[in-house]
Amino acid sequence: MNFESPTHTQTALAKVGYIASEEIAMASFLALSLGKPILAEGPAGTGKTELAKALARTLERPLFRVQCYEGLDEAKLLYEWKYAKQLLYTQMLGDKIGQITADSQNLRQAVNAIAREEDAFFSEHFLEPRPLLQSIRSAVPTVLLIDEVDRAEEEMEALFLEVLAEGQVTVAELGTLTATTTPLVVLTSNDTRELSDALRRRCLHLYLDYPSVEREAEILRQAVPNLGARLASQIAEVVANARTLNLKKAPSLSEAIDWAQALVLLSAPELGPTAVNSTLALLLKHRGDLEIATQELAGSLSQLSTDQQS
Repeated sequence: MNFESPTHTQTALAKVGYIASEEIAMASFLALSLGKPILAEGPAGTGKTELAKALARTLERPLFRVQCYEGLDEAKLLYEWKYAKQLLYTQMLGDKIGQITADSQNLRQAVNAIAREEDAFFSEHFLEPRPLLQSIRSAVPTVLLIDEVDRAEEEMEALFLEVLAEGQVTVAELGTLTATTTPLVVLTSNDTRELSDALRRRCLHLYLDYPSVEREAEILRQAVPNLGARLASQIAEVVANARTLNLKKAPSLSEAIDWAQALVLLSAPELGPTAVNSTLALLLKHRGDLEIATQELAGSLSQLSTDQQS
């Protein structure tokens, strides 16, 4: 399928469980229509990776994910060359190689005779493609997720640019491989380092911040069956307050969903101090953060309790 408009995009994403803002819907619509990659930046846990997954589900395309990390190089990113298999084939075809060089008068002629057959030994038959190469060589259009691109070394951006700008990659053993189809590319960044201007120029920029209380409540109700509107709003409010504190790690959207699922499982109709204190470790994963939140959120929890009684 294709997106007909930003509004249609927003509706289509909602059908697969992704509540998209107008900005997200606009970027997704334009990316598909213009054939441009999306560069989604923002804090961890704001739905950047989920956007790529939702686009793949909505468009009914295969999803290929490249997880970036420090030390990632071209060989690990693109392919694995099956040297052992290549050597085994060479040994098994020893008699055939003898026939090819039988008429050679000297070593130079033998080498030239073998060189004329080198395509048989340096072919995609010995290539084990990794997700990036699989994506651009797929017979059907795909969604390519390049996750946490800011964690890879800056030198790797040249390879991403070759894929994004030229639709091709260079494999040392084979030369240049051209894309069979053009994937919808989503790059994500948690802003741990500044990305190059050249990479930014190729992409549609999308900044994903933590959602508003109202939108987060909507996302929680979409993600957690049987979650009531009042409890969803209360959870979203407490999570938003927690993100304003000086924590080692602010709670992500996925952690808020985990917390909501636990509260539903415990049949908590309302959010009060007792329910929060017994389950807050699902939201905050560091002991220091738990201590800070327990102290700083006491006022808002008391207000929630007062609101329940009234």
